[in-house]
Amino acid sequence: MAALLSGCASEFNRVYKSTDNAYKYEYAKQCFAMGKFQQSSALLQELVTVQKGRSNAQESLFMLGMALYCNRDYDAASTTFRKYYSSYPKGDFAEQASFYIGQSLYESVPEPRLDQSPTIAAINAYQTFIDNYPDSPRREEAQQHLFALQDNLVQKEYLSAKLYYNLGGYFGNINANTESNYESCIITAQNALRAYPYSDLREKFSVLIMKSKYLLAENSSEEKRIDRYRDAEDECYGFLNEFPESKECETAQKYIAKCKKVTGD
Repeated sequence: MAALLSGCASEFNRVYKSTDNAYKYEYAKQCFAMGKFQQSSALLQELVTVQKGRSNAQESLFMLGMALYCNRDYDAASTTFRKYYSSYPKGDFAEQASFYIGQSLYESVPEPRLDQSPTIAAINAYQTFIDNYPDSPRREEAQQHLFALQDNLVQKEYLSAKLYYNLGGYFGNINANTESNYESCIITAQNALRAYPYSDLREKFSVLIMKSKYLLAENSSEEKRIDRYRDAEDECYGFLNEFPESKECETAQKYIAKCKKVTGD
């Protein structure tokens, strides 16, 4: 069979056009073993349909998923692994297929600035794998990837909160009753802290909240200024208590002094 792989593209074309499915399947397996994943997947995509109900049906479908994955066609790989898992939930390769659903999605997640729907899908896939196979030797790997994906979501929220902060009052009148950019920054950052309380970005979120509350008070209408300055002052004290070694402690102290001048407390 090794001789089959030593030929040129014309030999592959001859095999591809062959009506001998057993021969094509062995060739596809040898292509896979030799790292010729594109050739292997091309043959297997045709064979998985005719293999249904046969002894090698499971193997052919799972191997197709692996060939696509190794060829970096991650979207098609995740779809194939899902198909395997739904068709053979107790199959010989069910545990591996479940893992590679998440793994395929993990390999194609976008950068944090972009839509994170694929990231959420990957997290859900890994969580399903961990729940269904708690004793799997790949559990720790899945768990580590899941944490990394959650960091992506946290980074996305941080970038959103920072954007609102940087926009400031440019696209909204802070004195109006509508939500301002500073208020949006505060809400986004607070929601992120509730969702991810142990994030490495906790201090950065807290800095945005503190600064936004102070600037919101500074730009508020007369009837809202006192309450907002007091809220900003409380936030500064909370920041100092939680992050006594932060480089922003000086900023917090400066804000507290300015807040006291306004509130008279």
